[in-house]
Order: sequence, then structure tokens, then C-alpha cells
Amino acid sequence: MSWTDLALNGRILVVDDAMENIQILHAALQDEHEVLFALDGARALELARAQRPDLILLDAVMPDMDGHRVLAALRAETSTRDIPVIFVTALSSPEDETGALDAGAADFISKPVNAAVVRARVRTQLTVKRQADALRALTLTDSLTGVANRRAFSQRIESEWRRCNRAQLPMSLILADIDHFKMYNDRYGHQAGDACLEQVARAMARTAGRAQDLVARYGGEEFAILLPQLDIAGAERVTLRLLAELAAMAIPHAASPTCPVLTASMGIAAVVPAAGQTSAALIRAADAALYEAKAAGRNGYRVAAG
Repeated sequence: MSWTDLALNGRILVVDDAMENIQILHAALQDEHEVLFALDGARALELARAQRPDLILLDAVMPDMDGHRVLAALRAETSTRDIPVIFVTALSSPEDETGALDAGAADFISKPVNAAVVRARVRTQLTVKRQADALRALTLTDSLTGVANRRAFSQRIESEWRRCNRAQLPMSLILADIDHFKMYNDRYGHQAGDACLEQVARAMARTAGRAQDLVARYGGEEFAILLPQLDIAGAERVTLRLLAELAAMAIPHAASPTCPVLTASMGIAAVVPAAGQTSAALIRAADAALYEAKAAGRNGYRVAAG
């Protein structure tokens, strides 16, 4: 089985301060899953944030940061709170098991472990997670365009804001509004309008194609493109590509006073998040720049001052 196939079967993070325990769990899981490991809680949190494992097997008793503190830290962060955790520990009393489950663990395995039991419990938790992920995706996707919805945007911008703040990396936002869309609906009908929104959303997804980028339907005919770890110059390049893409699509818009084909106006803002700031300031700046682009005649963009 290839490394890609193992990753598709599930990425497992094993956390234990004893290498021999990690080796036992690795041997039990390596034929079916991609297995990562950490020897302490701090490293486990780093890997959880960076690698987004599908499941964590966590030792309860470790020096410095024990399993309960690691679990609490995982649950406190948006990016890691939905990763299921199985406690794997020598503690085996009913009180220990109840305490782990009450703290938010998905399951509890006592040491010494049985390889067949570990594999079965892991398969069960991965199945549950895939079902939960599928349901979550439905609630975070715009049903018409297939891109993220406003709720998904709100969640992502907060998590990316914290990430960029920690690493002191830039973060850019493009707000785009289809020009004279009400006139388009009045001229061509709402079914054509829906098809138009789908085409524009696909064009945006093609243009903002990095794994960390997010295209979301922000309002009726308004879209947001979140570009983590990209400065204002990079965001401007994305905007120019998108304007060129829309021009090449040449969707007829005979009712538009701006252009005989569909166009859009866009506002760009960027910031390196700092203490005391919130993501709302970035949204306001992009919105103000979008307003300027519309006031300037539409079919173009403006960059927020700053």
C-alpha cells in the first residue's frame, strides 16, 4: 500500500513518552494508516495543528503536560477541536475511564494493548469522524454554488487570524460583488442568475487555488476570498487573474450600464494580525475598498489604505 493510500485510510498521531509504546502502536497500525508520533504533549499539539490527523492515540500519564492537559488544549482550538482522541493508558480503573470520557475522549484503551483491539477501535473512530466530517461539510457549504457559505467563512477567518497572528504572517481578503446582478436577473431570469453565480464561483475557486485559500459566498451576489499567508501584492495578483478570468468567460449582460458582459467589482485588504486587532477590521477595510471600486465605475478593484 502506497503512502498516499495510507493517508487516505487515516492519519494517526500516537502520543506517548515511551518509545517502546509508540513502536507497539506503530506496528499495529502501519499496514493500514499513516502514523505520526510525538514523545511529549507540546510536540503533539504542534503536529496536531500542522498535520491535522484524523485520530490521536494519547497517553494519559506523561511528564510536563499530561494527556488531560493535551486534550483540553486540543478542544480549545478551532482547528483541532474536532479531532477524536483515544486515551491509551496504564490507568485502568472505572474512574479513570469515566474521567477520560467526561473530558472529551472518544474512547479508552488500557495498556498493555491488544493489536486487534486497537485496530478495531481505530477503524470505528475513523468511521464516526468521516460521517461527522461529511455532515459538517453540508452545513458549511453553499448549496447553490458549492463553495463555502457565510458560516464557514466566519469560522475560517477566525482560525486563520489566530494562526497568522502566532506566526506573524500576512493575511489578505478580497470582497467581490457582481456588477448590476439584479439587472441580470431581471433580464435573463433567476435560473440564469443561479447558473451565473455557479460559473463565477467556479472561476474564483480556480483563481484562488492554494490549499489554504477559501472562496465563500458572502451574500446574494457577493463573494469573499480569504488568502492566508499572502500579502497585498499577492492578493492583487489573484484579483487581476480573476478579472481576466471573468473577461474571458464573456457571460453576456446586455442590461449592464457598465459592460455588455458580466463584470465584478472588488476590494482588497491585507494585514499582519497583531494583539488587540480582530478580523472584523480586515473585513471592514476590504468592504470600504469594494465601495470605492463601485464608486469609481465598477469592473475593477481598489486596495484598502494602510
